[in-house]
Amino acid sequence: MNAPTAMACPGCATSPVMDDTPLGSGGTILSLPAIHCAGCISQVERALCALPGVRAARVNLSRKRVRVDAPGIAPEVLIDALSRAGHMAQELDAATMLAVETDATGRALLTRIAVAGFAMMNVMLFSVAVWSGAAESTRILFNWISAAIAVPALLYSAQVFFGSAWRALRVARLNMDVPISVAIILACAMSTYETAQGSTHVYFDAALSLTFFLLLARYLDHRMRVAARSAAQELAALEVPRAVRLRDGVAETVPLAALRVGDLIRIAAGMRLPVDGRVIEGASQTDRSLLTGESLPARATQGDTLSAGEVNLDAPLVIEATAVGEDTTLRRMAALVETAEHARNRYTALADRAAAVYAPVVHLLALVAFAGWWWATGEVARSLNIAIAVLIITCPCALGLAVPAVTAAASGRMFRAGMLVKNATALERLAEVDTVIFDKTGTLTQGRAVADLTKFDAQTLSVLAALAAQSAHPVSRAIVDALPDGIAPVALADIRELPGKGVEAYWNGTLVRLGRADWVGGTSVSPALRIGEDPAHEIAFDETLRSGAVEAAQALRDQGFAMHLMSGDAPTPVAQIAKALGITHQTAQMRPEDKQAQIARLSSAGAKVLMVGDGLNDTGALAQAHASISPASALDASRAASDIVLLGTSLTAIPYAIATARSTRARVIENFAIAACYNMIAIPVALSGHATPLAAAIAMSVSSLTVLFNALRLR
Repeated sequence: MNAPTAMACPGCATSPVMDDTPLGSGGTILSLPAIHCAGCISQVERALCALPGVRAARVNLSRKRVRVDAPGIAPEVLIDALSRAGHMAQELDAATMLAVETDATGRALLTRIAVAGFAMMNVMLFSVAVWSGAAESTRILFNWISAAIAVPALLYSAQVFFGSAWRALRVARLNMDVPISVAIILACAMSTYETAQGSTHVYFDAALSLTFFLLLARYLDHRMRVAARSAAQELAALEVPRAVRLRDGVAETVPLAALRVGDLIRIAAGMRLPVDGRVIEGASQTDRSLLTGESLPARATQGDTLSAGEVNLDAPLVIEATAVGEDTTLRRMAALVETAEHARNRYTALADRAAAVYAPVVHLLALVAFAGWWWATGEVARSLNIAIAVLIITCPCALGLAVPAVTAAASGRMFRAGMLVKNATALERLAEVDTVIFDKTGTLTQGRAVADLTKFDAQTLSVLAALAAQSAHPVSRAIVDALPDGIAPVALADIRELPGKGVEAYWNGTLVRLGRADWVGGTSVSPALRIGEDPAHEIAFDETLRSGAVEAAQALRDQGFAMHLMSGDAPTPVAQIAKALGITHQTAQMRPEDKQAQIARLSSAGAKVLMVGDGLNDTGALAQAHASISPASALDASRAASDIVLLGTSLTAIPYAIATARSTRARVIENFAIAACYNMIAIPVALSGHATPLAAAIAMSVSSLTVLFNALRLR
């Protein structure tokens, strides 16, 4: 991934704001869903640092955010500056984002791994001296030094297993951590007792190596889980934290929580709506593509109903709040995502399912070994040593590594191929999918390109260039980008931009207009240009297929996957894209809850659904599906809800991801087979009394390394 960069503003005496440090009172976090390269980083930071009062700006490209140190400057000013620079920005709640990004558990695991590894290496040095035939007094001293190192290290490092085992035992059940904890405690206690007795049978190194390997497996598993931050929290962070409320004609900025139904709220151009409401004053257009998938802006005039999360494009609006807090569209969508995430979290990893059967068997074998040898020999110490050896040699270390090791290797392979795996069970679920559902806008298509401009004569193109340059509307910007080189705009007079309609001006005394077809005088839904009383020139828009879309669809079709296209856009563009990709199942004008309901119906019929989407309207569906993928250009909330993020632009990575997931599943099954074969050989050896706890620890380590090497074959 791209490393974040920082820019300190010229003349600034303070250091740049670091992305991983808490924000002060002047800090602001903005989401930049459309940035994609180092050039975007420079443009964003330069635009922000040009504002008086901005002390530093730091862009994180991988998370598509910028952190700005600008005390006293309203977020609206920063967003407006970025809009003028050509970058869409949205404010994020800094407190919510910092809460999401905290990973105290990962840091604690790394610390425990370091302590266990350091102690293990030192104790093994003393053990080598003892094995080499040290004198009795030296052996006893080294054993006591080993105990002084091992006991505190184990008490600290193995707390992860002790706590988990205790929580399981309190509710009268067994998990993988119970035999692990019993083995560590018994090996440590028995070794301490043997040290006090001056015996040669001391196995602190075995207990430490067991702890180190298992902590390593636990950390690999944790890293896969921590990357998948809660999409519901990301959605909450996308809410506007403040709003401008009108009271008796006086504007006041208040927290979102202070808004009530019936309040009048002013929405500036370029701002996102904080609540659901009805337009009371003004006329504009809104971008609702992130909520509904509609590719063209929607008109908003007096009496129209708008939803939280829409972006006001053209002119200021005054709305009357009709739903606030938990009742807004955005919050209801967050609740849908949270419900779907909870359903997915009930999917249990293979290792956990195997451990549910494995743990009771391990304890039973150890108990049988202790009871059998005690009955046969009457020697408690020897019987306990054999029981400990059985616990260690059958300890599910290889089982615990079987999935995380393969997943980590596969994740590295996919990352190098341009995919980021974010969920611990993502590859396992992806290997099972048989149905692929695509969103359209932003997923299969990238932006809109203006078509057929070459049919206009040079004079018409010059008028079009002049009018389009007067507006920051997305349609106008697309026209400017599509104009042929060398077109010089004409000189205009009396230029006016009418919110919700378009731009008009006079050219040589003739009225010229560019905007909505019904305002200009066109006959279709496409924008149009009209010069005087001449017939309107309709300007067609073509959505460009994302790179690799055709190849990906063909590869999935060849492999027998059922494919669906679900979009909130109008039926005509949906049908066009479906036809271009050979997708027979298509549904248009779908709301977020409709997508979730469709996935639920397919799932109840036995389908394993892979959802590929990018917008806010897709977050619920991404969380609901059996597995999910979103492009890196997707909104933060969509990327958080998905299992895998496509870091590149080509969709050919999707069939590659499925193939890799199926290879991963094969390696996991092989690792389980390795662990089973190891136990078939090792358990009889331990039960027969031919394995000391140290030999058991060495055998356990060998099995773990074998599993790791097999996992590395994926790389």
